[in-house]
Amino acid sequence: MQLSNSEEQLMEHLWKLEKAFMKDLLEAYPEPKPATTTVATLLKRMIDKKFVAYNEFGNSREYYPLVKKTVYFSKHVNGLISNFFNNSASQFASFFTTETDLSTSELEELKKIIDNQIQKKKK
Repeated sequence: MQLSNSEEQLMEHLWKLEKAFMKDLLEAYPEPKPATTTVATLLKRMIDKKFVAYNEFGNSREYYPLVKKTVYFSKHVNGLISNFFNNSASQFASFFTTETDLSTSELEELKKIIDNQIQKKKK
C-alpha cells in the first residue's frame, strides 16, 4: 500500500520525530500550517493503512510509525523500477544518471557506492 503526497509529508515528520503528539506534528510543518482536522484525517487514513499507530495518554494520543522509512522507500523504488523500467535496475540507473543534473562529484560518489556493493557481493 502507498501513501498520498500529503500522507508522505506527514510521515516524514513522524519518521524524524519518531514519536509525536498532534501539537508536535503541527509544529513540524512550515507556514502555512495545515488545520488540525486535516492532520487528524491524514493520521486516521495512515492508521487504517497500518503505517501509523498510537498510544493513548488520557485524552492525548502519541503517534509513531509502524513502517521504517528505508523499508517504505525501498518498496517505492522497487515498484518504480518494476513499473517504469521493465524491472531493470540498469535501465533505471541509466535514466537516473543521464536525465538528472548530477555533478561529477555526485556521479563519482555513486560510483563509489556501487563499487562498494560489488565488493560486498563478491565476499
